[in-house]
Amino acid sequence: MRLSLLPSRRAMLLALGLALLAALARLLGAPAEWVDPAAAVVAAIGLVYLAADALWTRLAWSRSPLVWQRELPPALPVGVERVLGGNLVNEGRLAWSGRLFEHVDATVEVRDLPAAVQVPPETAVRIPYRARAMRRGTIRIAPAELRLASRGGGWELRKRLGGEAVLRVYPNFAAVSRYAWLAGDRRLAEIGIKSYPQRGHGTAFKQLADYRPGDPIRDVDWKASMRHGRPIVREYEDERDQRIVFMLDCGRRMRADEGPASGRLGHFDAALDALMLMAWVALKEGDAVGAVTFGGGATSARAVAPRKGLGALDALIATLHDVEPQPLQPDYRAAAVELMGRLAKRSMVIVLTNFRDEDASEFKAALSLLRTRHLVLVASLRERVLRELAEQPLVQARDAIEVAGAHLFAQARDAAFRRLAARHSLMLDVEPEQLAVALVNRYHAVKRAGLL
Repeated sequence: MRLSLLPSRRAMLLALGLALLAALARLLGAPAEWVDPAAAVVAAIGLVYLAADALWTRLAWSRSPLVWQRELPPALPVGVERVLGGNLVNEGRLAWSGRLFEHVDATVEVRDLPAAVQVPPETAVRIPYRARAMRRGTIRIAPAELRLASRGGGWELRKRLGGEAVLRVYPNFAAVSRYAWLAGDRRLAEIGIKSYPQRGHGTAFKQLADYRPGDPIRDVDWKASMRHGRPIVREYEDERDQRIVFMLDCGRRMRADEGPASGRLGHFDAALDALMLMAWVALKEGDAVGAVTFGGGATSARAVAPRKGLGALDALIATLHDVEPQPLQPDYRAAAVELMGRLAKRSMVIVLTNFRDEDASEFKAALSLLRTRHLVLVASLRERVLRELAEQPLVQARDAIEVAGAHLFAQARDAAFRRLAARHSLMLDVEPEQLAVALVNRYHAVKRAGLL
Protein backbone atom coordinates (compact mmCIF):
# COMPACT_ATOMS: atom_id res chain seq x y z
CA MET A 1 0.00 0.00 0.00
CA ARG A 2 1.21 3.51 -0.81
CA LEU A 3 3.21 5.35 1.83
CA SER A 4 1.60 8.63 2.91
CA LEU A 5 2.84 11.56 4.99
CA LEU A 6 0.75 13.81 7.19
CA PRO A 7 1.97 17.01 8.92
CA SER A 8 2.96 16.21 12.47
CA ARG A 9 1.42 17.92 15.46
CA ARG A 10 4.75 19.63 16.12
CA ALA A 11 4.84 21.10 12.60
CA MET A 12 1.25 22.29 12.88
CA LEU A 13 1.94 23.98 16.22
CA LEU A 14 5.05 25.69 14.84
CA ALA A 15 3.14 26.98 11.82
CA LEU A 16 0.36 28.24 14.05
CA GLY A 17 2.86 29.90 16.37
CA LEU A 18 4.56 31.64 13.44
CA ALA A 19 1.22 32.98 12.17
CA LEU A 20 0.25 34.22 15.62
CA LEU A 21 3.62 35.85 16.12
CA ALA A 22 3.36 37.69 12.78
CA ALA A 23 -0.17 38.83 13.59
CA LEU A 24 0.90 40.04 17.05
CA ALA A 25 3.81 41.99 15.55
CA ARG A 26 1.44 43.74 13.17
CA LEU A 27 -0.96 44.56 16.00
CA LEU A 28 1.86 46.06 18.02
CA GLY A 29 2.65 48.41 15.15
CA ALA A 30 5.63 46.69 13.56
CA PRO A 31 6.08 47.82 9.92
CA ALA A 32 4.65 45.44 7.35
CA GLU A 33 7.80 45.75 5.20
CA TRP A 34 9.72 44.09 8.05
CA VAL A 35 7.17 41.56 9.31
CA ASP A 36 6.06 40.11 5.96
CA PRO A 37 9.53 39.39 4.53
CA ALA A 38 10.67 37.90 7.85
CA ALA A 39 7.61 35.63 8.00
CA ALA A 40 8.11 34.62 4.37
CA VAL A 41 11.76 33.72 5.01
CA VAL A 42 10.88 31.65 8.08
CA ALA A 43 8.06 29.90 6.18
CA ALA A 44 10.39 29.14 3.26
CA ILE A 45 12.97 27.68 5.61
CA GLY A 46 10.23 25.56 7.21
CA LEU A 47 9.00 24.29 3.82
CA VAL A 48 12.53 23.38 2.76
CA TYR A 49 13.01 21.56 6.05
CA LEU A 50 9.73 19.68 5.59
CA ALA A 51 10.63 18.70 2.03
CA ALA A 52 14.03 17.43 3.15
CA ASP A 53 12.44 15.59 6.05
CA ALA A 54 9.94 13.93 3.69
CA LEU A 55 12.68 12.75 1.34
CA TRP A 56 14.81 11.57 4.25
CA THR A 57 11.86 9.65 5.76
CA ARG A 58 10.93 7.95 2.49
CA LEU A 59 14.54 6.91 1.98
CA ALA A 60 14.73 5.62 5.55
CA TRP A 61 11.54 3.58 5.08
CA SER A 62 12.85 2.02 1.88
CA ARG A 63 15.97 0.94 3.75
CA SER A 64 14.32 -0.09 7.03
CA PRO A 65 10.66 -1.03 6.47
CA LEU A 66 8.61 -2.53 9.26
CA VAL A 67 6.65 -5.77 8.86
CA TRP A 68 3.53 -6.63 10.89
CA GLN A 69 3.27 -10.33 11.68
CA ARG A 70 0.00 -11.23 13.40
CA GLU A 71 -0.26 -14.11 15.84
CA LEU A 72 -3.93 -15.01 16.05
CA PRO A 73 -5.75 -18.08 17.35
CA PRO A 74 -7.82 -20.11 14.89
CA ALA A 75 -11.02 -19.04 16.66
CA LEU A 76 -12.36 -16.94 19.54
CA PRO A 77 -15.01 -17.85 22.11
CA VAL A 78 -17.88 -15.40 22.24
CA GLY A 79 -17.99 -13.15 25.28
CA VAL A 80 -14.53 -14.12 26.55
CA GLU A 81 -11.61 -11.68 26.55
CA ARG A 82 -8.52 -12.97 24.80
CA VAL A 83 -5.08 -11.48 24.18
CA LEU A 84 -4.35 -11.00 20.48
CA GLY A 85 -1.46 -9.26 18.81
CA GLY A 86 1.61 -9.82 16.75
CA ASN A 87 5.23 -8.81 16.15
CA LEU A 88 6.41 -5.59 14.55
CA VAL A 89 9.61 -6.65 12.83
CA ASN A 90 12.39 -4.21 11.90
CA GLU A 91 15.13 -5.86 9.82
CA GLY A 92 16.84 -2.55 8.99
CA ARG A 93 19.35 -0.42 10.87
CA LEU A 94 17.12 2.53 11.71
CA ALA A 95 14.85 2.86 14.76
CA TRP A 96 11.20 3.89 14.53
CA SER A 97 8.66 5.18 17.05
CA GLY A 98 4.95 5.80 16.77
CA ARG A 99 1.56 4.15 17.24
CA LEU A 100 -0.11 1.03 15.85
CA PHE A 101 -3.83 0.33 15.57
CA GLU A 102 -5.68 -2.77 14.45
CA HIS A 103 -8.95 -2.24 12.57
CA VAL A 104 -10.94 -5.03 14.18
CA ASP A 105 -14.58 -5.75 13.39
CA ALA A 106 -17.07 -3.46 15.17
CA THR A 107 -18.61 -6.45 16.99
CA VAL A 108 -15.36 -6.89 18.96
CA GLU A 109 -14.51 -4.86 22.04
CA VAL A 110 -10.83 -3.90 21.85
CA ARG A 111 -8.59 -2.59 24.64
CA ASP A 112 -4.97 -1.33 24.73
CA LEU A 113 -5.15 0.18 21.23
CA PRO A 114 -3.68 2.26 19.69
CA ALA A 115 -0.43 0.92 21.10
CA ALA A 116 2.68 3.07 21.45
CA VAL A 117 5.60 1.38 19.71
CA GLN A 118 9.37 1.78 19.91
CA VAL A 119 11.12 -0.46 17.41
CA PRO A 120 14.94 -0.54 17.68
CA PRO A 121 17.03 -1.62 14.69
CA GLU A 122 17.12 -5.30 13.75
CA THR A 123 14.56 -6.35 16.37
CA ALA A 124 11.00 -7.64 16.64
CA VAL A 125 8.69 -6.03 19.18
CA ARG A 126 5.70 -7.91 20.56
CA ILE A 127 2.50 -5.81 20.61
CA PRO A 128 -0.42 -7.40 22.50
CA TYR A 129 -3.97 -6.11 22.89
CA ARG A 130 -7.11 -7.47 24.47
CA ALA A 131 -10.23 -8.29 22.50
CA ARG A 132 -13.64 -9.70 23.36
CA ALA A 133 -15.99 -10.82 20.60
CA MET A 134 -19.60 -10.01 21.41
CA ARG A 135 -21.27 -12.01 18.64
CA ARG A 136 -20.75 -15.39 17.06
CA GLY A 137 -19.88 -15.64 13.40
CA THR A 138 -17.00 -14.48 11.25
CA ILE A 139 -15.04 -11.31 12.02
CA ARG A 140 -12.53 -9.54 9.81
CA ILE A 141 -9.43 -7.63 10.79
CA ALA A 142 -8.36 -5.08 8.19
CA PRO A 143 -4.66 -4.28 7.59
CA ALA A 144 -3.08 -2.62 10.61
CA GLU A 145 -2.54 1.13 10.57
CA LEU A 146 0.92 2.35 11.59
CA ARG A 147 1.74 5.99 12.28
CA LEU A 148 5.43 6.76 12.78
CA ALA A 149 7.35 9.94 13.49
CA SER A 150 9.43 11.11 10.53
CA ARG A 151 13.21 11.34 10.83
CA GLY A 152 13.08 15.08 11.43
CA GLY A 153 9.80 15.18 13.31
CA GLY A 154 7.99 17.34 10.77
CA TRP A 155 5.77 14.58 9.39
CA GLU A 156 3.77 11.62 10.56
CA LEU A 157 4.35 8.63 8.33
CA ARG A 158 1.15 6.62 7.73
CA LYS A 159 1.31 3.05 6.51
CA ARG A 160 -1.04 0.05 6.31
CA LEU A 161 0.71 -3.20 7.18
CA GLY A 162 -0.28 -6.83 6.85
CA GLY A 163 -3.19 -8.30 4.98
CA GLU A 164 -6.76 -8.89 6.02
CA ALA A 165 -7.31 -11.60 8.64
CA VAL A 166 -10.48 -13.63 9.20
CA LEU A 167 -11.40 -15.17 12.55
CA ARG A 168 -14.30 -17.38 13.51
CA VAL A 169 -16.14 -16.64 16.73
CA TYR A 170 -17.50 -19.83 18.26
CA PRO A 171 -19.86 -20.41 21.18
CA ASN A 172 -18.15 -20.37 24.55
CA PHE A 173 -17.30 -23.98 25.36
CA ALA A 174 -16.61 -23.42 29.04
CA ALA A 175 -19.49 -25.78 29.86
CA VAL A 176 -18.03 -28.53 27.68
CA SER A 177 -14.53 -28.19 29.11
CA ARG A 178 -15.86 -28.07 32.65
CA TYR A 179 -17.97 -31.16 32.04
CA ALA A 180 -14.93 -33.01 30.72
CA TRP A 181 -12.87 -31.98 33.74
CA LEU A 182 -15.57 -32.87 36.26
CA ALA A 183 -16.29 -36.15 34.50
CA GLY A 184 -12.64 -37.09 34.90
CA ASP A 185 -12.77 -36.17 38.58
CA ARG A 186 -16.14 -37.86 39.21
CA ARG A 187 -17.64 -34.55 40.42
CA LEU A 188 -20.47 -34.08 37.93
CA ALA A 189 -22.97 -33.39 40.71
CA GLU A 190 -21.40 -29.95 41.09
CA ILE A 191 -23.07 -28.82 37.87
CA GLY A 192 -26.24 -30.86 38.35
CA ILE A 193 -25.35 -33.90 36.21
CA LYS A 194 -26.73 -37.03 37.79
CA SER A 195 -24.42 -40.04 37.97
CA TYR A 196 -25.53 -43.63 38.28
CA PRO A 197 -23.68 -46.89 38.90
CA GLN A 198 -22.96 -48.47 35.55
CA ARG A 199 -22.80 -52.10 36.56
CA GLY A 200 -26.02 -53.98 35.90
CA HIS A 201 -27.54 -51.15 33.89
CA GLY A 202 -27.91 -50.62 30.19
CA THR A 203 -29.22 -52.97 27.57
CA ALA A 204 -26.12 -54.04 25.63
CA PHE A 205 -24.06 -56.98 26.93
CA LYS A 206 -20.56 -55.91 27.87
CA GLN A 207 -18.75 -58.77 29.65
CA LEU A 208 -18.87 -61.45 32.34
CA ALA A 209 -17.57 -60.60 35.79
CA ASP A 210 -17.44 -62.05 39.29
CA TYR A 211 -20.53 -61.53 41.40
CA ARG A 212 -20.35 -58.75 43.96
CA PRO A 213 -22.79 -58.11 46.81
CA GLY A 214 -25.58 -55.95 45.53
CA ASP A 215 -25.59 -57.22 41.95
CA PRO A 216 -29.10 -58.18 40.77
CA ILE A 217 -29.81 -61.90 40.85
CA ARG A 218 -31.40 -61.66 37.39
CA ASP A 219 -27.95 -60.82 35.96
CA VAL A 220 -26.37 -64.09 37.20
CA ASP A 221 -25.18 -66.30 34.34
CA TRP A 222 -25.87 -69.76 35.74
CA LYS A 223 -24.04 -71.70 33.04
CA ALA A 224 -20.89 -69.61 33.47
CA SER A 225 -21.21 -69.91 37.26
CA MET A 226 -21.37 -73.69 37.10
CA ARG A 227 -18.45 -73.78 34.68
CA HIS A 228 -16.20 -71.61 36.88
CA GLY A 229 -17.43 -72.88 40.22
CA ARG A 230 -18.29 -69.37 41.50
CA PRO A 231 -21.07 -66.83 40.90
CA ILE A 232 -20.68 -65.02 37.57
CA VAL A 233 -22.85 -62.13 36.42
CA ARG A 234 -23.42 -60.44 33.10
CA GLU A 235 -22.43 -56.77 32.91
CA TYR A 236 -24.31 -54.47 30.59
CA GLU A 237 -23.62 -51.05 29.15
CA ASP A 238 -25.71 -48.46 27.42
CA GLU A 239 -26.37 -49.06 23.75
CA ARG A 240 -23.81 -47.54 21.42
CA ASP A 241 -23.81 -46.72 17.72
CA GLN A 242 -27.12 -44.87 18.00
CA ARG A 243 -28.02 -41.61 16.30
CA ILE A 244 -28.73 -38.28 17.97
CA VAL A 245 -30.06 -35.53 15.69
CA PHE A 246 -30.79 -31.98 16.85
CA MET A 247 -33.51 -29.80 15.33
CA LEU A 248 -32.49 -26.24 16.17
CA ASP A 249 -35.20 -23.59 15.93
CA CYS A 250 -33.90 -20.42 14.25
CA GLY A 251 -37.22 -18.56 14.30
CA ARG A 252 -38.26 -15.31 15.90
CA ARG A 253 -38.91 -16.57 19.42
CA MET A 254 -35.32 -17.76 19.74
CA ARG A 255 -34.21 -14.13 19.37
CA ALA A 256 -34.97 -13.38 23.02
CA ASP A 257 -31.83 -11.69 24.29
CA GLU A 258 -31.10 -9.42 27.22
CA GLY A 259 -27.89 -8.09 25.75
CA PRO A 260 -24.22 -8.55 26.72
CA ALA A 261 -24.54 -6.15 29.67
CA SER A 262 -26.84 -8.60 31.48
CA GLY A 263 -24.11 -11.24 31.57
CA ARG A 264 -26.70 -13.89 30.61
CA LEU A 265 -27.05 -15.81 27.38
CA GLY A 266 -29.94 -15.22 25.03
CA HIS A 267 -32.21 -18.11 24.09
CA PHE A 268 -30.43 -19.04 20.89
CA ASP A 269 -26.93 -18.90 22.35
CA ALA A 270 -28.07 -20.97 25.34
CA ALA A 271 -29.60 -23.53 22.98
CA LEU A 272 -26.43 -23.64 20.91
CA ASP A 273 -24.25 -24.12 24.01
CA ALA A 274 -26.53 -26.91 25.22
CA LEU A 275 -26.40 -28.54 21.79
CA MET A 276 -22.60 -28.57 21.84
CA LEU A 277 -22.40 -29.99 25.35
CA MET A 278 -25.02 -32.63 24.58
CA ALA A 279 -23.21 -33.51 21.33
CA TRP A 280 -19.90 -33.92 23.18
CA VAL A 281 -21.50 -36.22 25.75
CA ALA A 282 -23.23 -38.34 23.09
CA LEU A 283 -20.05 -38.64 21.03
CA LYS A 284 -18.13 -39.77 24.12
CA GLU A 285 -20.83 -42.41 24.63
CA GLY A 286 -20.16 -43.76 21.15
CA ASP A 287 -23.23 -42.37 19.40
CA ALA A 288 -23.39 -40.52 16.08
CA VAL A 289 -24.50 -36.89 16.22
CA GLY A 290 -25.98 -34.58 13.58
CA ALA A 291 -28.06 -31.41 13.42
CA VAL A 292 -30.46 -29.48 11.20
CA THR A 293 -31.84 -25.97 11.56
CA PHE A 294 -35.34 -24.80 10.73
CA GLY A 295 -37.53 -21.73 10.92
CA GLY A 296 -34.90 -19.17 9.90
CA GLY A 297 -35.22 -19.17 6.14
CA ALA A 298 -32.45 -19.76 3.63
CA THR A 299 -29.89 -17.58 5.47
CA SER A 300 -29.96 -19.82 8.53
CA ALA A 301 -30.42 -23.20 6.82
CA ARG A 302 -27.76 -25.67 7.95
CA ALA A 303 -27.49 -29.45 8.05
CA VAL A 304 -24.85 -31.81 9.45
CA ALA A 305 -25.27 -35.51 8.78
CA PRO A 306 -24.93 -37.80 11.83
CA ARG A 307 -21.40 -39.05 12.33
CA LYS A 308 -19.29 -40.51 15.12
CA GLY A 309 -16.04 -39.42 16.72
CA LEU A 310 -15.04 -36.10 18.24
CA GLY A 311 -14.38 -34.83 14.71
CA ALA A 312 -18.17 -34.60 14.42
CA LEU A 313 -18.11 -31.89 17.09
CA ASP A 314 -15.71 -29.86 14.95
CA ALA A 315 -18.11 -30.24 12.02
CA LEU A 316 -21.02 -29.03 14.15
CA ILE A 317 -19.05 -26.03 15.38
CA ALA A 318 -17.88 -25.07 11.90
CA THR A 319 -21.40 -25.34 10.48
CA LEU A 320 -23.45 -23.71 13.25
CA HIS A 321 -21.11 -21.08 14.70
CA ASP A 322 -22.44 -18.24 12.52
CA VAL A 323 -26.15 -19.11 12.52
CA GLU A 324 -28.44 -16.38 13.83
CA PRO A 325 -32.19 -16.59 14.50
CA GLN A 326 -34.35 -14.66 12.07
CA PRO A 327 -37.61 -12.69 12.58
CA LEU A 328 -39.68 -15.46 10.99
CA GLN A 329 -42.35 -17.83 12.26
CA PRO A 330 -41.09 -21.44 12.21
CA ASP A 331 -43.09 -24.05 10.32
CA TYR A 332 -42.84 -27.11 12.57
CA ARG A 333 -44.68 -29.48 10.25
CA ALA A 334 -42.59 -28.55 7.22
CA ALA A 335 -39.44 -29.05 9.30
CA ALA A 336 -40.68 -32.47 10.43
CA VAL A 337 -41.50 -33.53 6.85
CA GLU A 338 -38.04 -32.46 5.68
CA LEU A 339 -36.30 -34.35 8.49
CA MET A 340 -38.32 -37.49 7.80
CA GLY A 341 -37.11 -37.40 4.21
CA ARG A 342 -33.54 -36.79 5.31
CA LEU A 343 -33.32 -39.31 8.18
CA ALA A 344 -34.37 -42.87 7.37
CA LYS A 345 -32.82 -44.72 10.32
CA ARG A 346 -34.51 -44.55 13.73
CA SER A 347 -32.84 -41.85 15.80
CA MET A 348 -33.27 -39.74 18.89
CA VAL A 349 -34.44 -36.34 17.64
CA ILE A 350 -33.95 -33.44 20.05
CA VAL A 351 -36.04 -30.38 19.19
CA LEU A 352 -34.66 -27.14 20.67
CA THR A 353 -37.34 -24.45 20.51
CA ASN A 354 -39.40 -21.88 22.39
CA PHE A 355 -42.90 -23.29 22.72
CA ARG A 356 -46.01 -21.10 22.91
CA ASP A 357 -49.61 -22.12 23.44
CA GLU A 358 -50.65 -20.83 20.00
CA ASP A 359 -48.23 -23.36 18.44
CA ALA A 360 -49.87 -26.35 20.13
CA SER A 361 -51.89 -27.76 17.22
CA GLU A 362 -49.14 -27.40 14.61
CA PHE A 363 -46.47 -28.61 17.02
CA LYS A 364 -48.56 -31.63 17.97
CA ALA A 365 -48.93 -32.65 14.32
CA ALA A 366 -45.18 -32.30 13.74
CA LEU A 367 -44.33 -34.40 16.81
CA SER A 368 -46.81 -37.10 15.81
CA LEU A 369 -45.18 -37.34 12.39
CA LEU A 370 -41.66 -37.53 13.82
CA ARG A 371 -42.64 -40.16 16.37
CA THR A 372 -43.82 -42.56 13.69
CA ARG A 373 -40.14 -43.40 13.18
CA HIS A 374 -38.02 -41.60 15.77
CA LEU A 375 -37.75 -41.09 19.51
CA VAL A 376 -38.38 -37.37 20.02
CA LEU A 377 -37.28 -35.19 22.93
CA VAL A 378 -38.61 -31.63 23.02
CA ALA A 379 -36.59 -29.06 24.94
CA SER A 380 -38.45 -25.77 25.23
CA LEU A 381 -36.99 -22.58 26.65
CA ARG A 382 -38.96 -20.50 29.10
CA GLU A 383 -38.47 -16.73 29.12
CA ARG A 384 -36.95 -15.80 32.46
CA VAL A 385 -38.23 -12.24 32.07
CA LEU A 386 -41.77 -13.58 32.59
CA ARG A 387 -40.76 -15.18 35.88
CA GLU A 388 -39.05 -11.98 36.95
CA LEU A 389 -42.17 -9.97 36.07
CA ALA A 390 -44.38 -12.37 38.00
CA GLU A 391 -42.12 -12.20 41.07
CA GLN A 392 -41.62 -8.44 41.17
CA PRO A 393 -42.89 -6.52 44.21
CA LEU A 394 -46.14 -4.59 43.85
CA VAL A 395 -45.04 -1.00 44.32
CA GLN A 396 -47.18 0.84 41.79
CA ALA A 397 -50.53 0.15 40.17
CA ARG A 398 -48.93 -0.82 36.87
CA ASP A 399 -46.87 -3.49 38.71
CA ALA A 400 -50.08 -5.36 39.53
CA ILE A 401 -51.08 -5.31 35.85
CA GLU A 402 -47.67 -6.63 34.78
CA VAL A 403 -47.72 -9.39 37.41
CA ALA A 404 -51.24 -10.46 36.45
CA GLY A 405 -50.36 -10.45 32.74
CA ALA A 406 -47.23 -12.52 33.33
CA HIS A 407 -49.19 -15.08 35.37
CA LEU A 408 -51.95 -15.26 32.77
CA PHE A 409 -49.47 -15.80 29.94
CA ALA A 410 -47.52 -18.42 31.91
CA GLN A 411 -50.71 -20.34 32.85
CA ALA A 412 -51.87 -20.53 29.23
CA ARG A 413 -48.46 -21.69 28.08
CA ASP A 414 -48.09 -24.25 30.88
CA ALA A 415 -51.57 -25.66 30.24
CA ALA A 416 -50.81 -26.15 26.55
CA PHE A 417 -47.44 -27.69 27.38
CA ARG A 418 -48.99 -30.14 29.86
CA ARG A 419 -51.57 -31.24 27.30
CA LEU A 420 -48.80 -31.88 24.83
CA ALA A 421 -46.65 -33.66 27.45
CA ALA A 422 -49.55 -35.93 28.40
CA ARG A 423 -49.23 -37.58 25.00
CA HIS A 424 -45.53 -37.02 24.36
CA SER A 425 -43.77 -37.58 27.66
CA LEU A 426 -40.19 -36.79 26.60
CA MET A 427 -40.40 -33.03 27.06
CA LEU A 428 -38.39 -30.42 28.94
CA ASP A 429 -39.48 -26.90 29.82
CA VAL A 430 -36.61 -24.99 31.41
CA GLU A 431 -34.96 -21.58 31.50
CA PRO A 432 -31.86 -21.08 29.31
CA GLU A 433 -29.32 -21.57 32.11
CA GLN A 434 -30.79 -24.97 33.00
CA LEU A 435 -31.04 -26.37 29.48
CA ALA A 436 -27.61 -27.99 29.08
CA VAL A 437 -27.72 -29.96 32.35
CA ALA A 438 -31.36 -30.97 31.84
CA LEU A 439 -30.58 -32.28 28.34
CA VAL A 440 -27.63 -34.39 29.48
CA ASN A 441 -29.62 -35.88 32.36
CA ARG A 442 -32.56 -36.76 30.12
CA TYR A 443 -30.22 -38.28 27.52
CA HIS A 444 -28.66 -40.51 30.16
CA ALA A 445 -32.13 -41.54 31.37
CA VAL A 446 -33.16 -42.49 27.83
CA LYS A 447 -29.99 -44.51 27.35
CA ARG A 448 -30.43 -46.39 30.63
CA ALA A 449 -34.05 -47.18 29.87
CA GLY A 450 -33.17 -48.48 26.40
CA LEU A 451 -35.94 -46.40 24.82
CA LEU A 452 -34.02 -45.82 21.61
